[in-house]
Amino acid sequence: MSPAHPRSRTRRSRTRRSRTRRALLTGALGVSLLVAGTGAWAMDRYVIDHVEVADVSAYEAAQTGTTVAGTQSGDAAAAVLTDTTYDSSDASITISTVTTGSGQDTVTYYVADVTLTDATVLRSAFAQDAFGLNITQDTSDIAAAHGAVFAINGDYYGFRTTGIVIRNGVVYRDEGAREGLAFYTDGHVEVYDETATSAAELLDAGVWNTLSFGPALLRDGQVAAGIEDVEVDTNIGNHSIQGAQPRTAVGVIDDNHLLFVVVDGRSPGYSAGVTMTGLAQIMADLGATTAYNIDGGGSSTMVFDGQLVNDPLGKGTERGTSDILYIAG
Repeated sequence: MSPAHPRSRTRRSRTRRSRTRRALLTGALGVSLLVAGTGAWAMDRYVIDHVEVADVSAYEAAQTGTTVAGTQSGDAAAAVLTDTTYDSSDASITISTVTTGSGQDTVTYYVADVTLTDATVLRSAFAQDAFGLNITQDTSDIAAAHGAVFAINGDYYGFRTTGIVIRNGVVYRDEGAREGLAFYTDGHVEVYDETATSAAELLDAGVWNTLSFGPALLRDGQVAAGIEDVEVDTNIGNHSIQGAQPRTAVGVIDDNHLLFVVVDGRSPGYSAGVTMTGLAQIMADLGATTAYNIDGGGSSTMVFDGQLVNDPLGKGTERGTSDILYIAG
C-alpha cells in the first residue's frame, strides 16, 4: 500500500486535534455547567431565604386565638431584675458563670437555672418573625423583638427540611427524622422518637414546643451511650458535631424546673469548648436528670436583660440563627 501523502496526514492530524479540542471544550463546558448548577442548587437550598409563613405572630394568633403581649403593668411592678437574677410571678431565673481547667484547657460556660409557674411562659420565636429555610437573625435581635428578658439559640430548624417543629402550640413541620425534645403544657419535658409519632399526636398530648437536633445527653441522670458518634444531619458542611466545641443544652431537673447551658469554645485560654460527653457531664453535675443537645458552634448564645451573656467564639459577636427559646420580661 502506498504511503499517504504528507498533506493528507497533516489534514487528518488537524482533524483529530480539532475533534480533541472540541471534546475537551465540550467536557469543560459540561463540568462548568454541572458546577454552576450544583452551586446554584446549593445557594438556593442553603443560602437564599425561603419564607413559608411571613408573619408568624399573626399566624399563631389565628391558629390559637391568642396573642402574645408584653408583661402587664402590675406584673412588671412585681418583677425584680438584677445583673444575674430575674423574679416575677411567671418565672425565676438565675444566671451563673462557671470556669474550669487552666491554660489551653480552660472551659467557660454559663448556666441559667429557670423555674416557671406556667410552662407556656417558655416560648419560641423565629428569626425575622418568619418560618422557612435559611432565615436568620442574631439571638439578641430576635429576643429584643419579643421583649425577652432571657433567651438562648434554638435548634436551627431552618437549616434542614426534616424534623417535627411545634412552636407555641402550633405545628409548622411534620417530618420525623431523629431524636427530639418535647416541652409539654403541664411542665414536663421528655426526649422522644420523632419517627414513632406525628405532630398531631404530640399536639393532642399537650406538647407546647419541640426541638429537633440532639442527641439526648442524659437519661435518668446517666450519660447516654453513643453520643460521640451521632451525626445530626448529612447536609453540606454539617456532617459531624464531634470534638471540643461551643455547645448549647437544655436540662430538666423537675417539672417546670429547667437548666439552659451555653459553653463557649474555640478560644484557647478562655474556653476550649467541650465534647458531647463533657457537655453531658456538666448537665449531670448540675443535677439534671434529662438533658438534650441543641445547635452549637457559633450559634451558641445566651442573652439576659438585653445583653449577650457569653462570648461566641471569643469574638464578642453573634452568628445569626433561625430561632430562639425565650422568656418575656
